[in-house]
Amino acid sequence: MLALVTMEILLSARCFQRLVILRSVRQLHKDHRTVTPQNFSSYESMKRDFKLQVPEYFNFAKDVLDQWTNMEKAGKRPSNPGFWWTNGAGEEVRWSFEELGSLSRKLANVLTEACNLQRGDRVIVILPRIPEWWLANVACLRTGTVFIPGTTQLTQKDILYRLQSSQAKCIITDETVAPGVDAVASKCENLHAKLLVSQHPREGWGDLKEMMKHASDSHTCVKTKHNETMAIYFTSGTSGSPKMTGHTHGSFGLGLSINGRFWLDLTPSDVMWNNSDTGWAKSAWSSVFSPWTQGACVFAHYLPRFEPTSILQTLSTFPITVFCSAPTAYRMLVQNDLTSYSFKSLKHCVSAGEPINPEVTQQWRDGTGLDIYEGYGQTETVLICGNFKGMKIKPGSMGKPSPAFDVEILDVNGNVLPPGQEGDIGLRVLPNRPLGLFTHYIDNPTKTASTLRGNFYLTGDRGYRDEDGYFWFVARSDDIILSSGYRIGPFEVESALIEHPAVAESAVVGSPDPLRGEVVKAFIVLNPDYNSHDQECLKKEIQEHVKKMTAPYKYPRKLEFVQELPKTISGKIKRKELRKKEWETS
Repeated sequence: MLALVTMEILLSARCFQRLVILRSVRQLHKDHRTVTPQNFSSYESMKRDFKLQVPEYFNFAKDVLDQWTNMEKAGKRPSNPGFWWTNGAGEEVRWSFEELGSLSRKLANVLTEACNLQRGDRVIVILPRIPEWWLANVACLRTGTVFIPGTTQLTQKDILYRLQSSQAKCIITDETVAPGVDAVASKCENLHAKLLVSQHPREGWGDLKEMMKHASDSHTCVKTKHNETMAIYFTSGTSGSPKMTGHTHGSFGLGLSINGRFWLDLTPSDVMWNNSDTGWAKSAWSSVFSPWTQGACVFAHYLPRFEPTSILQTLSTFPITVFCSAPTAYRMLVQNDLTSYSFKSLKHCVSAGEPINPEVTQQWRDGTGLDIYEGYGQTETVLICGNFKGMKIKPGSMGKPSPAFDVEILDVNGNVLPPGQEGDIGLRVLPNRPLGLFTHYIDNPTKTASTLRGNFYLTGDRGYRDEDGYFWFVARSDDIILSSGYRIGPFEVESALIEHPAVAESAVVGSPDPLRGEVVKAFIVLNPDYNSHDQECLKKEIQEHVKKMTAPYKYPRKLEFVQELPKTISGKIKRKELRKKEWETS
């Protein structure tokens, strides 16, 4: 199968939405040096010659990973490990593709035998950046179970919602999250298997490491169809709770080859480090499918907290050739003296999640000699647009369309607009739906239908295309807040706020922030009994309350008490009016 599919591509949320870019920034069409790509000759040839065969049956573990094992054994792959992990304290794990295969088959047997999971059963995995997270990814592929990642910052309420919504039968987590799972497990009738990654046993939980020691590494990978559900990613919306975004063995397992081959431009000799949270689809993008499709080494650092000096030291110490991070991270990194570090191996840097400031890209280039190649996509998609090697980089632009999609700017009727005119960013889905697009929002047909306009899928973002074919982001069509790469729905924060006795009603919007891009700001109308309270103390109390009610990254870093909120005649809060005021006065 590798010869038919993978080797061809080898030669070959709303997760990553963007913040508003001032038009003055968009005009900085400054020429940057170009770098020769490894996997294609030019952008034009890439678009013209791209073809991706989609077989009826496809499983990434069998058709890609196991084939790299075979090539490894035959001496047809460099001596790079397939997976390389460090905890920053001297401990390292290096696996060849053969070792990755053996260990993942052991975990696959734990899932099917000890946990009695069947093909199609759903498995929630909430783990930090530890090797078992990668093994769980591959084990779910081998067993045909559906992988559902979650960030370790989830609260009991978040965990309960995900367990109940997904009807997951198994959860894999660590000792930090386990108490929260136990607190809600009695309300989750489908959950019957709990696996713990810890040095300490916990009653009612299976010790995953111990179970793997006794499991066989002999396992036959299931035969999955390319359109069979492979993973579910929870993504925040502007109203209601997070949506379940469904991806298939084809949409991500095959579709993300586009990212790996073209945007990341990886080969088997590369060492790829993506430092995004394991709970987000970006980890599927750049920590699993994209690099392993290309036979590259996936590098991982435990790094429980973002520490700029640790990032820079790691880039200097390890032979990392390709680095991917959010713009927020780059903004923090350039505040350090980059010239005091030696980046001997680093040759390609990419960024996604929000626009990156031209000043930051220049500082990074001055300190490292490398450009930052921006990419644009979503939880629902693979790479939509990107800056590719060999292209002229226009600072602030999301680049040009990837080979996966026909990208257009649309008017309200779904008609394609000419260059220079602002409209909705859409991907053509008729007459042929592109491979790298999600199937649907699970159990939410109304929301799924709302993403379609004529022959196009709407990304929910607005932008324009210039005369050279570059796409530029203008604004989001919804109220989603993107802070440091985290996607935050205002409804989730407002729901937490209203549970505090001081809050009569609230409206949550994004507010500009020089480091995080934007942060959560809450406009709050107080209950009369609290008007006389010390406002600064009350703000801190409300912030701490939200941290306990939902994932801490969602708490409002800014609060403003107001007498009333702007509303429509029908009583709906005008979040856009509040947001506009925030950005105009910044």
